[in-house]
Amino acid sequence: MSTLYVTTTDGLRLAVTDFGSPGDTHPTLVCVHGYPDNASVWLPLVRILGSELRMVTYDVRGHGSSQAPATREGYLIERLNADLQSVIDAVSPSSPVHLLAHDWGSTQTWEAVAGNVPSERIASFTSISGPSLDQTGAWLRTPGRTARGVLERLKQGAEAAYIGFFQAPLLPELAWRSGVLDRIVGGSAVDRTRADRINGLELYRANAIARMRRPRPRPVTVPVQVIAPVGDVYVSRALATEAPQPYVADLTVRKVAGSHWVVADHPERIAPLVRDFVAAHHELNPGSRG
Repeated sequence: MSTLYVTTTDGLRLAVTDFGSPGDTHPTLVCVHGYPDNASVWLPLVRILGSELRMVTYDVRGHGSSQAPATREGYLIERLNADLQSVIDAVSPSSPVHLLAHDWGSTQTWEAVAGNVPSERIASFTSISGPSLDQTGAWLRTPGRTARGVLERLKQGAEAAYIGFFQAPLLPELAWRSGVLDRIVGGSAVDRTRADRINGLELYRANAIARMRRPRPRPVTVPVQVIAPVGDVYVSRALATEAPQPYVADLTVRKVAGSHWVVADHPERIAPLVRDFVAAHHELNPGSRG
């Protein structure tokens, strides 16, 4: 295991941990955490898959040991995607990597695989509990063909009410500092800092409303696996599994038992799905280190 610091295109330092060893020839899996987490959310999965995959994690800007931007614009998805490409180029400069992302990490990575990062740098993408904002906006605007479809959209709108709350000045910060949101959000097994909770609010403020108000979903040519926890109270199974379908050429959908934080609470349910998907798409690039 080694830790390195990668400099972003706008001069921040990102803390990156490479759990591989020198000369490691296993496929490289770059993991992108969500909100309000940091890279420690992946440690349970690293313990399971670390002997089979070269696992790389990093703290997203403003989280963990990575530096935070000075302005809200520093949290725009385009900046986050540039960070991801910088990490990929640092850990696997000559070969494509596989991506695994959760929650907001997945939300930002959808834009990376839709063209913000060159597709030849990405071998596959596994998304857990983090839909694309553009795909979500388009899905919510698509009339349900059945009563169930209409109810699913209404249900998802209610489940995503927290996004509106996060737009308010000061109130979300006060809710985190008071401990109220910790009791509501869950995922207590994750080692979060106050900075993770507070800084990450800017992810929503910089991106969510603008993108969902005027969605422009783009085609995705990278093979994608969507893992949908059946007990996720923030992202409905309908949204997670239906929204990508019109845009992803090679889409695999898996449902697993667990909550929104299944990656930390039950990594043993996620590990075989990730392992098999990486293996299936790594074979397309024989001899690749990435």
